[in-house]
Amino acid sequence: MEKFRSTTVLAIKKDGKVALGADGQATFGNTVAKSNVKKVRTLMGGKILCGFAGSTADAFTLMERFQEKLSSYGETNMKRAAIELAKDWRTDRYLRKLEAMMIVADINDVLIISGTGDVIEPDHDIAAIGSGSMYAQSAALALKKHAPDLSAEEMVREGLSIAADICIYTNHNFVIESVKE
Repeated sequence: MEKFRSTTVLAIKKDGKVALGADGQATFGNTVAKSNVKKVRTLMGGKILCGFAGSTADAFTLMERFQEKLSSYGETNMKRAAIELAKDWRTDRYLRKLEAMMIVADINDVLIISGTGDVIEPDHDIAAIGSGSMYAQSAALALKKHAPDLSAEEMVREGLSIAADICIYTNHNFVIESVKE
């Protein structure tokens, strides 16, 4: 059975600002199923950003659970909420079957959450997930090193654009959200 595949999600923290963006493509086999999927959300009144890759329905389930954890632990304790979600995701029989990954970010942290129970705080304050993630991450690392005058949002846009030029599962329909101090 064919699977829906998609996307590239990239987050960068720089100079007291965090930007998180994603493309809008969802593919079914070798066909574009939809070109303007919104894979980035703001949570807690815009203080927390969330981006997802993988099954959209699974990602929404995880995002709802993450919001529940944020409500329990408070928006200022995003890292704890992420760890608790990852623990549940790994141990709950229903959640364990979900096929998605998430990047969550606030002004202090950028985290990757996976279904294997991992909560990864990436190096260089750059996180990427999805089929085009390595292209976007490579571009972001180069931009952060060689174009320090660019803002976090500009770096996310350019990193996603480079990924879209290379990865067949990534398009140029970007949604980018930001949080600043």
